Amino acid sequence: MNNQGKKSFWSNSAVQSITASLLCILLGLLIGYIVLLAINPAGATNAIVTILKNYLTYPSPKAALKYCGNTLVKTSPLLMCALSIQFCYKAGLFNIGAAGQYTVGAGACLYAALAWKLPWFVCLLLACVAGAVWAAAVGFLKAYRNVNEVISGIMLNWIGLYLVNMLLTGVKEGTSPYTEQISSINPAGMLPVFTPLSGPMSNKYVTIAIPLAVIVAIAIWVVLNKTVFGYEIRATGLNMNAARYSGMKEKKNVVMTLIIGGAMAGAGAAFLYLSGFEQWSVTQSSVPGMGFNGIAATFLGGLDPIGTIFSSYFIQHITSGGAYLDKMIYPSQIADLITSIIIYLCGFVLFFKLFLNKRISARRQAQTQANANDTKGGGQA
Repeated sequence: MNNQGKKSFWSNSAVQSITASLLCILLGLLIGYIVLLAINPAGATNAIVTILKNYLTYPSPKAALKYCGNTLVKTSPLLMCALSIQFCYKAGLFNIGAAGQYTVGAGACLYAALAWKLPWFVCLLLACVAGAVWAAAVGFLKAYRNVNEVISGIMLNWIGLYLVNMLLTGVKEGTSPYTEQISSINPAGMLPVFTPLSGPMSNKYVTIAIPLAVIVAIAIWVVLNKTVFGYEIRATGLNMNAARYSGMKEKKNVVMTLIIGGAMAGAGAAFLYLSGFEQWSVTQSSVPGMGFNGIAATFLGGLDPIGTIFSSYFIQHITSGGAYLDKMIYPSQIADLITSIIIYLCGFVLFFKLFLNKRISARRQAQTQANANDTKGGGQA
């Protein structure tokens, strides 16, 4: 009975995903530690501990809570980008264009808040619309012209970046490349603070974006696992031709999936920029990394919306922790390196599951054969 219980436990897909993710994290941290040893062996242990501790490096609990709030503020947009990529991936689409959808969402919400002085909920809605429209272009090209979504998505990432830079030039500060402060120009455009967390953390940037992102993750889980639409999305992702022959509108599903994914990425940008935590620089020449970091979060979360909540926090936690390293010795990008290694290792999750299932199957066959031999021997006796 005990062996059977163990078999059923390890055969569970969720257990396998969690185990594989933990192995990816441990191996990523180990390789990162080896890199730190190669740079400077004397401080390597302290450096990896600093990355893992992040805001806990502060001795004061008040300061630690405040900077924990900063990590949570950046976790919510990362989670939204991860959910965007994950939702599209379920339909067999690799939404690398989430970075561009995030970018145009930032442009839409900032321009609406600074130029038009609109309230925060309208700015948030416009960010969702902008991201959805940007993703719809990718969806139509994929569904009706069979253009690979990776190619069109990457091209639109850069188009979106330079369009947003031009758009926001009209609302930047006079003496700097950064956009004006929403709090001073249009306080109504700021997201409301989330009192249950912002009070103890004494952090004005902790807004309702944090619980909203968690609610969206739960809603996506419900849609994918408990609705007809979610079933059609997953069926389309598994086999588009079979979905079409089953009577599903696979082209419509592709377009709608990307529209929803784009809206989530756009909302992620609004969650960050409408909090006032960051300002947009109209001279930046690279697409924001939040959309790309979402790839790590969604695969580390086992392509599960609930798991992605925790993986998004972990990715942001170690990314923020890299900022506390001694810059005279180690580059802060070491945290990005560890994240990149984890992403790479996540590609082997499927092989890990396959290996584990083969071992389980082999043991089960051996146990069945042993039981059959015992029964046969008992019968002969």
